[in-house]
Amino acid sequence: MTQAHGSSGPPGKDRYRARVGESDAALDQRLSDELDAVNAAATRGIPPARELTVRIDDEAGQLAAGVSGWTWGVAAGIAMTWVRKDTRGAGLGARLLAEFETVARARGCTHVFVTSFTFQAPGFYERHGYREIFRWEDVPSPGAGDVHLRKDF
Repeated sequence: MTQAHGSSGPPGKDRYRARVGESDAALDQRLSDELDAVNAAATRGIPPARELTVRIDDEAGQLAAGVSGWTWGVAAGIAMTWVRKDTRGAGLGARLLAEFETVARARGCTHVFVTSFTFQAPGFYERHGYREIFRWEDVPSPGAGDVHLRKDF
């Protein structure tokens, strides 16, 4: 976290220091709390964002597939989707999306967003009614792309 050092007057480089790291749970929580406050003030009357998860377990109780995301106002977002390798092709991904979308609609959402790298599953989402709205080329590596998709209900 950036910390102020004592002295009065306008902010200057000598009053603050940066600390660079790879993981900082306290910083992540503080940023989330601060942004939640800004978002709440800017969207009065709209309930705060809510997490939305769907998990599918196999007969042994082990995770076979899952999706996590959020709903906020009329929008839903999928943050992560994963299907265990040995269960791919069994329709679990389609089931995850259907369950996620059903709850998102019930919460008042009119659309859902998701991102998928070109080496992941943008075609899967497109087969389920999502359309590409933009793409960042050469992310995370040359020749790859970060595909952003949307589905309207």
